[in-house]
Amino acid sequence: MSRLFGSVRARATLGATLVVAVALVAAGAAVLLSLRSNLLGEAGTQAERSAREVATELAVGTPYADLSLDVDDRPVQVVDEDGTLVAASEDLERITGTGVEKVKPRPAASPDGSGDTDDADDDDDAGEPLEAGEIGERTTVSDGSATIDGDTEDYRFAAVPVKTEDRGRLTVYAGAPLSAEHGAVNTALTVMLIGFPVLLAVVGWVTWLVTRRALRPVEGIRREMAAITASEDLARRVPVPGTHDEVARLASTTNETLAALETSVERQRRFVADASHELRSPIASLRTQLEVAAAHPELLDLDGAVEDTVRLQHLAADLLLLARLDAGERPADARVDLAALAREEAGGRTGVSVREDAGVAGGVTVAGSRGQLGRVLANLLDNAQRHARSAVEVSVRRDGDLAVVGVADDGEGVPAADRERIFERFVRLDAARSRDDGGAGLGLAIARDVAVRHGGTLTVHDAPAGGALFELRLPAA
Repeated sequence: MSRLFGSVRARATLGATLVVAVALVAAGAAVLLSLRSNLLGEAGTQAERSAREVATELAVGTPYADLSLDVDDRPVQVVDEDGTLVAASEDLERITGTGVEKVKPRPAASPDGSGDTDDADDDDDAGEPLEAGEIGERTTVSDGSATIDGDTEDYRFAAVPVKTEDRGRLTVYAGAPLSAEHGAVNTALTVMLIGFPVLLAVVGWVTWLVTRRALRPVEGIRREMAAITASEDLARRVPVPGTHDEVARLASTTNETLAALETSVERQRRFVADASHELRSPIASLRTQLEVAAAHPELLDLDGAVEDTVRLQHLAADLLLLARLDAGERPADARVDLAALAREEAGGRTGVSVREDAGVAGGVTVAGSRGQLGRVLANLLDNAQRHARSAVEVSVRRDGDLAVVGVADDGEGVPAADRERIFERFVRLDAARSRDDGGAGLGLAIARDVAVRHGGTLTVHDAPAGGALFELRLPAA
């Protein structure tokens, strides 16, 4: 069963069919009940009309023998106050539902068929009080059956009271057949039983076709994604339908995800290639020195080997930090005083001064990792000292809700066209600069990544002294 309804089309078709089925059953039941109620009401009205016609004849003194009791072959009974049947339809053979099951009236008490009463003017004790010759307003309705001339049917009976001058209070029972009601209800039920399944089949078929058409773009997206997965070609994109609906937005979002994934994979590939290239030089240099030392111990350049080892260690540490940042490592939530951190990082460096604005005597505090923020300042100071002619200045200030640290040098500055490219990994603007002097090109990339992880920015501008000014902006704590 789970496999049968495992597709969206099947579930949508089943759901739509069930909803329509419930609606049809509810509507059909309401129609049948309404139809039956109306037909029963109409039968009751007909029975009351017949009963009042006979009651009118009784009110004007018509003898029992002259009453219109056999009109339209409907059963009629006339009962006196004692519950005795005094008149009935001629062909009536059996009756139920009126409370008087007799079908043959008692013999008439007088030649004209009228009975004697002790006091025709006595007050009525049962039912509504009536005057002589008056017909009661209240009508009692009941259901039963009757057999007339061998035919048995269900009837709705109406009981109408009437007061006569010489025969006392009488009750007229007249019936209207319910065959029309039964026939109409049965016909409607038959139509529903035949039509509802056909209608449900049409609904299911139309829903199946509509959902297939609506989900066709989704199937195209799925096939293309499967092809992309199989080919590992992230440059491919899924088709975007021109419907401007949820499916089109899904396709657009999928393509955006593929583009971001392609960029990330390309960045990782470039990172691995650049890292391998950067690691190859110190490893090759260190290996050469060790091989020379093994063959000629007297030629061992111990200082060069130590220098290459330190450089290799720093490069490995930078790569590890970048890997942690790319993995989404969240910084610590400690409070860090940037002014104190700047003084600590600038201490011992030649030509580096720290300036604090007068308004930050109490310190400029941010939330984050002291070690990572210290690494940012160290990288910015290393970069500034590498390019400065004589002096580097570190400034710490507040700018609204932001803490701002500026590192300025008096070097040649950074060209406007390269002010974003310098933050890319393994980028060196001076291609002629040696690797030993210029580093691996990871310092500024690490500084910006750490700044972004702390909710801040790192940008470069022109310094007042003519060199480069790197500004680190972080949310103040």
